[in-house]
Amino acid sequence: MLDAANAAVARPAGSVDGLVALATADMRGVNAIISARMQSPVSVIPALADHLINAGGKRLRPLLTVACARLAGATDDSCLKLAAAVEFIHTATLLHDDVIDSSQLRRGKVAAHLIWGAPSSVLVGDYLFARAFELMVEAGSLTALDILAKAAGVISEGEVLQLTRAHDLNLSQDVYLEIIRAKTAELFAAAAEAGAVSAGASDDMRRSMRSYGLNLGLAFQLVDDALDYDGTTEALGKNAGDDFREGKATLPLLLAIARTGAAEAAFWERTIGRREQTDDDFRRARELILRTGAAEATLDLAHQFAEEAKAALVKTDANAWRAALEDLADFAVSRRT
Repeated sequence: MLDAANAAVARPAGSVDGLVALATADMRGVNAIISARMQSPVSVIPALADHLINAGGKRLRPLLTVACARLAGATDDSCLKLAAAVEFIHTATLLHDDVIDSSQLRRGKVAAHLIWGAPSSVLVGDYLFARAFELMVEAGSLTALDILAKAAGVISEGEVLQLTRAHDLNLSQDVYLEIIRAKTAELFAAAAEAGAVSAGASDDMRRSMRSYGLNLGLAFQLVDDALDYDGTTEALGKNAGDDFREGKATLPLLLAIARTGAAEAAFWERTIGRREQTDDDFRRARELILRTGAAEATLDLAHQFAEEAKAALVKTDANAWRAALEDLADFAVSRRT
């Protein structure tokens, strides 16, 4: 597999294709582990887990684990169980999130809780968390276990913080960034750092990989938040406008509220503060967010984080793995449609 690191891989700029091509063999192993470990004699568990896990997601977080391990010089397959654990943690959080948010779609499919019910979705999420921790222990690295276990706690803190500040029209940009850093970017950071650790990376390499993952995760979430108002259901894998309908105070919304001022204060208070919405309100909110440049400003900030992610790779070896990770950062901010 190491030979792939020096192979000439076709990788369009701003694409995940190069990374997927490099990691094909590794991800085949990761997917085999995922398939085996989500099995259970309780039939609803594999059925519900498969509904989401095999719904066409790009597996970006386990890809990060594999890529950072290979970039750090890994020559064995010790990173594969950690990568599978990362995917289970991510899937578990999605199952829980969709119940909390009453989401209708996930990855373009009907949300699992609408098919099997909220209790089953939550409990299968718990099952996947348990499987993730089993895999971490089996991977044999206490440091990687510590990284991913702490990440699971931080993600939960981020979700609770978001829940307690839901519908808050006065949410500051700093608190918003704190929320997405915890609930989204932390798992990107942990996935990247754990991969480096599995390869026996130096402390400097670990820090570089963590910085890359953290900034990449922030860029991804910012773009997702902007696309909720300036994208399509196909690009999002969920219904466009879901954040607005759920009353989530994301950055595009917060910027639009600040930029429209008193003129639209009553509209925002009704639709977000009290969540009293009509069928036409999303169209109006989208118009205000685009007209004030709030979506574009959010994307500009995402670009800044993507550049910081690429800058974190400067001291690593210049090979195909690094180039693919740089392209992944560009891809994160190119998902406009």
